[in-house]
Amino acid sequence: MSDSLLPAGTIVTTHGVRGEVKLRPATDSAEFLLSIPVFYIDGKPVKPLRLRTHKGALLMLLPEISSIDAAMPLIGKTVYFDKNDKDLPENTYFIADLIGLEVFDIRTGRVIGKITNVLQPPPHDVYVVHDGKNETMIPAVPEFIQEVDLARGRMVVKTIQGMGDEGYVAD
Repeated sequence: MSDSLLPAGTIVTTHGVRGEVKLRPATDSAEFLLSIPVFYIDGKPVKPLRLRTHKGALLMLLPEISSIDAAMPLIGKTVYFDKNDKDLPENTYFIADLIGLEVFDIRTGRVIGKITNVLQPPPHDVYVVHDGKNETMIPAVPEFIQEVDLARGRMVVKTIQGMGDEGYVAD
């Protein structure tokens, strides 16, 4: 599968009698997926005939699926989209692009690890950074995040005293 394909969600059930399927989104919202022109199911491109949201899910009418019986085999399948088909707002990134970024702290002047996870509690995301031994959690807010350079595989942050530097001794 292509590195540019990301999960859109999972087909969880059928909807109605005409073969629509209900997708539980793996994205921030079902609305995010409405402008995607092509999805991928089992590695094959599928251009939906109709997309709409309903109670937090995405309803999809797919070509050649015109009945409940035809839609049933799709239940449980993961649907993907090409991230190149979606423009993100400035300073917004796909989580898959952030995982693995090296994180450099300008306060301490050192690399503090790599992003291994992105937590999404309200009100903002939190980047989990590991250095092999220690874990640092960095809120994804402008006060901490100075720069994200996907091309160089690097994020520059400015932590505060006590944020992940307990074991650090300055030279």
